[in-house]
Amino acid sequence: MTEAIVMDGVHKRYGEKRALDGLDLVVGRGTVHGVLGPNGAGKTTAVRIVSTLLRHDAGRVTVAGLDVRERAGEVRRRIGLLGQHAAVDEQLGGRQNLEMFGRLYHLGARRAGSRADELLERFGLADTGRKAVKQYSGGMRRRLDLAASLITDPDVLFLDEPTTGLDPRGRTEVWDAVRSLVGGGTTVLLTTQYLEEADQLADRISLIDHGRAVAEGTPDELKARVGGDRVDIVLRDASRLARAAELLGGEGLTLDPDRRRIGAPAPDRMAALTRTVRVLDEAGIEAEDIAVRRPTLDEVFLSLTGRPAEERRTEKTEKTEVAA
Repeated sequence: MTEAIVMDGVHKRYGEKRALDGLDLVVGRGTVHGVLGPNGAGKTTAVRIVSTLLRHDAGRVTVAGLDVRERAGEVRRRIGLLGQHAAVDEQLGGRQNLEMFGRLYHLGARRAGSRADELLERFGLADTGRKAVKQYSGGMRRRLDLAASLITDPDVLFLDEPTTGLDPRGRTEVWDAVRSLVGGGTTVLLTTQYLEEADQLADRISLIDHGRAVAEGTPDELKARVGGDRVDIVLRDASRLARAAELLGGEGLTLDPDRRRIGAPAPDRMAALTRTVRVLDEAGIEAEDIAVRRPTLDEVFLSLTGRPAEERRTEKTEKTEVAA
């Protein structure tokens, strides 16, 4: 069996709202598969279904070859789940938390203690194991959360927006921990709004919108769908933006007046960069920054759906997700 997770034509409704509308998803064993989309796209609903926390209305769902409806108990013994919010007790120490989770999973006292020590060492928390969690940094707390989700050494781990609210250092700590897990053979399904997170971690990515997959592939394959490299120019004077765009011309030009930015296709990286510098210099237009870059995942999502993947969370959306 090469597939760790299969979702085939999965539907889920909440009253009149379609949370999932025929979602197809295949996750290979021993890989990180990212699910990317804006709030309300169906990411969390999909995770709840594959982790047996929610029943789907139609379609087929298997995890580790087991049907999540017919063999939910066996599925639960093979999976781990790290949600958006911390599950650990802040008053207890790190080791106490892990021992508690071990006992909840019916490990004996001795085995729960040894497993706690193994996981503290694995996630670089051995020297803080007796410190109260309320004294942990955000990154340390999320690593402890991740350790707690691995008490039973699951085959498949679900990470639902695992770095929400973390600073860059804390996010990097969690990323390193996830890479270590996958290197040991764990399969990870990652839902996220952070485009860089998906780009950094995922072997393959599914872009979903309105409960349906709109594209799937490696990060590079998805970026190739919106064309090749682009040259970005940031001008010193926003009033020269229109003139610079006129001089650079061509199809695929994008303007961002708020950031004084122009973007243009760059099929030949060096030729595009050289031409841009020459044209602006001859016109006496000063550039604050010029760089050639690959398309971003947000540009991929925008080209496929007409809206960015990273949308601001609204009060209405929060209420919808809580109800979901």
